[in-house]
Amino acid sequence: MQERQELFRRHLQNPIIRPENMPYPVNAVFNPGATIYNGKTLLLMRVEDRRGISHLAIATSSDGITGWEIYPEPALMPDPSRKEEEFGIEDPRITFIHDLDLWAVTYTAYSRYGPLVSLALTKDFRHFERVGPILPPENKDAALFSEKISKKTSSYFGLIHRPVPVFPGAGAHIWMAYSPDLRHWGGHQVIIQARMGAWWDADKIGIGPPPLKTSEGWLVLYHGVKRTVSGAIYRCGLALLDIENPDIVIARSNNWIFAPSADYELIGDVDKVVFPCGWVAAGDELRVYYGAADKSIGLATAKVSELIEWLEKDGQEKVL
Repeated sequence: MQERQELFRRHLQNPIIRPENMPYPVNAVFNPGATIYNGKTLLLMRVEDRRGISHLAIATSSDGITGWEIYPEPALMPDPSRKEEEFGIEDPRITFIHDLDLWAVTYTAYSRYGPLVSLALTKDFRHFERVGPILPPENKDAALFSEKISKKTSSYFGLIHRPVPVFPGAGAHIWMAYSPDLRHWGGHQVIIQARMGAWWDADKIGIGPPPLKTSEGWLVLYHGVKRTVSGAIYRCGLALLDIENPDIVIARSNNWIFAPSADYELIGDVDKVVFPCGWVAAGDELRVYYGAADKSIGLATAKVSELIEWLEKDGQEKVL
């Protein structure tokens, strides 16, 4: 059996961004979306201020590893005129939409009415068009596909999301939805279920970064949560979706592949958490940016080919 930790190699200088690196006082900086913009790696980071309210801020790097330059002002603040953003905006995922030639940012808007999925569009990461809520509460962990998905006679934008049902014991699963215009969503269906019992992903699951298109299918990195007597543990697994019809799960890992083990992942505002929201691929090389214990940002590198090879071996038992 392969050593799981070898597939994701932590950067030696982790955490790469800490609260004390921010140009203004904050409590935490974590859960960043990631993309390439103007030849640089751009992170859109969740920043929790000392009130406990989150906003989004930007850091850029020429190599995506070192020399991070953090913008002096927040990129996207909660809008006080929007009731759904009363308690802050959180956990962005960035997708470059080829058909529209812009970036779409899905994020969690949080208020007394519960967390829901909101959308903002941008071409320069300085000016954002807030589309607003696209899915009602309670819903989180949403990410868009970079290309439209063909369905019968038309093509649609695809969205992975994670609603939480009110019914006790129903589980929080990964769903798919489709839209003609990024605003109206339908065709909702479960594609990956949280498992039951003692599994590492038995309590709830959710998408990490946006799905990555590969020659084998859409590669998905997702988090799974297991409740223990000492609290929850957030770990990560892999899935592969059919390239033409991502409703079809080709493979899903039975074992977790990335888990909190370093001190900065084990101890923080929320202990025992690795929570990736962004990744950047350059050929076979993959850089994964993740929140560590809800306090700081970590970087892990991997090879796409190795992840798919491991998934093909570990995911033979297709347990939904």
